[in-house]
Amino acid sequence: MDQKESRITAARRSLKRKLEQEFNKEQGDQVESDRKVLILEPEGPYEDLLSDVGAQVAVLNSTFSSSESDRAAAKRAVHVISELARNEESVNDIVNCGAVPALVRHLQAPKPVGQGDGAPLSCEHEVEKGCALALGLLAVKPELQELIVDAGALAHLVDLLKRHKTSSNSRQLSGVIRRAADAITNLAHENSITKTRVRMEGGIPPLVELLEFPDTKVQRAAAGALRTLAFKNDENKNQIVGCNALPTLVLMLRSEDVAIHYEAVGVIGNLVHSSPNIKKEVLLAGALQPVIGLLSSCCSESQREAALLLGQFAATDSDCKVHIAQRGALQPLIEMLNSPDAQLQEMSAFALGRLAQDTHNQAGIAHNGGIEPLLNLLGSKNGSLQHNAAFALYGLVDNEDNVADIIKVGGVQKLQHGDFKVQPTKECVGKTLKRLEEKMHGRVLKQLLYLMWFSEKALQKRVSLALAHLCSPDDRKTIFIVNNGLELLLDLLESTSLKPRRESSVALYKLATKATSFSPVDAAPPSPTPQVYLGEQYVNNPTLSDVTFLVEGKRFYAHRICLLASSDIFRAMFDGGYREREAKDIEIPNIKWDVFELMMRFIYTGTVDVNLDIAQDLLRAADQYLLEGLKRLCEYTVAQDISAANVQLMYELSEAFNATSLREACILFILEQFDKLSPKPWYNRLIRRIIPDIRNFFTSLLTKPNPTDS
Repeated sequence: MDQKESRITAARRSLKRKLEQEFNKEQGDQVESDRKVLILEPEGPYEDLLSDVGAQVAVLNSTFSSSESDRAAAKRAVHVISELARNEESVNDIVNCGAVPALVRHLQAPKPVGQGDGAPLSCEHEVEKGCALALGLLAVKPELQELIVDAGALAHLVDLLKRHKTSSNSRQLSGVIRRAADAITNLAHENSITKTRVRMEGGIPPLVELLEFPDTKVQRAAAGALRTLAFKNDENKNQIVGCNALPTLVLMLRSEDVAIHYEAVGVIGNLVHSSPNIKKEVLLAGALQPVIGLLSSCCSESQREAALLLGQFAATDSDCKVHIAQRGALQPLIEMLNSPDAQLQEMSAFALGRLAQDTHNQAGIAHNGGIEPLLNLLGSKNGSLQHNAAFALYGLVDNEDNVADIIKVGGVQKLQHGDFKVQPTKECVGKTLKRLEEKMHGRVLKQLLYLMWFSEKALQKRVSLALAHLCSPDDRKTIFIVNNGLELLLDLLESTSLKPRRESSVALYKLATKATSFSPVDAAPPSPTPQVYLGEQYVNNPTLSDVTFLVEGKRFYAHRICLLASSDIFRAMFDGGYREREAKDIEIPNIKWDVFELMMRFIYTGTVDVNLDIAQDLLRAADQYLLEGLKRLCEYTVAQDISAANVQLMYELSEAFNATSLREACILFILEQFDKLSPKPWYNRLIRRIIPDIRNFFTSLLTKPNPTDS
């Protein structure tokens, strides 16, 4: 459903209730005898209902004459049918009893018999008015519209619209014209065929003329009919404009009568919808300022229509966007964003989104306080409202002057964590964040860094959170090391409140992934410094072996030259003053055979497959013998097994064996999996314990040269 259809649905709600209310009001003006006839029980037995309707239809079929008694009887019968038609459940039964042809017939006055042409007709206009009312009530059911039209109602209704040309003005004349216009409205509602048939029957010119009728209720009814006829019907729109309706409609916009200006702005809204040429004519007719004035109407429906119409005007050309703002539309539109009426919020956000396509308007909307309410509307459960707000924010972000203001009120977090209902809104928000990211340089970045030093602490932290997501890798050292952004994030990580801890964890993890192309859990580490290896064939081979290790009672043949090149531990063992220097057999008491064999295989070949079952024992051995290459391979394998259940133990393992890569993998896991880990009873203790390691990790990470730098 587009913006216009949404508005029409709201504007046309409860058509039947409107007719019922006016019908009830008019009954207070009837003479006592008429009121007595109308005291019925519509909720009575089904047979009684059919009997009542059948009796009234029979009266109508037998009283089409100008005699006073027939006119009075027809009037009473029509009123009975009208009251019964108020109950929607009775409508089909009324139609099945043949009421439609009888009512349509009585839309025209019978020719006087035995009286002069100038003699007044009994119940003048009253029978026709009652028939128009009854048919209008029946037409609220869409499936009955065609039946009524096919019975010939339109031609008679159009003739009723013209009665003011041949009759003197009176309350009865106003009533019949108004009822005819209302009936046309209901017959044409969401019925494109009927809209066209009304035009073909010549209904549009008299409706335009009636916009200037002395009775404001008639003006309102005529405008309501034109509003319906103009919706999604280009030929009708062109004829309405061709009949010179615009000057009168623009005057009606300034009416103090809420009902008048509401219908007028509705007609104009339907005329300009998807019609660029008519938009220009409406603007030339002077509609812009009175439409802006309606933004301050006491009628929320008029405000909504005006906001929607301004959004349509704003799509015409860039000059119009500027003119709307210059003429005072921004402030009332922004105030409407805070309305409890969701439809009012939706239309104002729609208009602001269109206006925000101009650079100066972007600054004006922000200056007048539009940013925060638009951000708040991202939390709405109304998908259309969400999308309009997101589109408006997308426009505001295009202006560098607005970026800091959006960040200051937590806009980045609301854009990132919103629950967006439809895919187009998600895409719009993604583009908005991308646009923000593109602005993170030059004077925008300088302004944010200034805020990080000289604003209140809470704002400093909010800025650092945003920059963690938006900054360029080239600027990360300047922001987070030189300008203390890292410490602000770490302060949040130690907060006693859940929300800032979560935001900090997400921001730090994002910063880490932006700052490096891999993490210890993403890819295996690079090989150690290249060196010459003896090769696979010499592993545990007595050939040329000059040292033997005793592991779990078994001999392992090795070669000193290979061991000397592998680590400082072996160099100290064979070149230092240790007893192993001269020993032929060296006992290894604390390493299992399969672990020792893998360790030696790495020393001889520079590589080895490390499976998870043996990785921790092999890590311990690699640390003991300072085999950094093997140690990194083991850390990588162990890191693949990090989970919410064991991350605390893994971290302790990394500390025990000075496993830097494993420790960093644990840090990244803890940051990434905040939602899973934060409920754990040990989480807060662990965070406090590892803050120094997190600081060291990020300090090292953020001060490394950018790999893309030449």
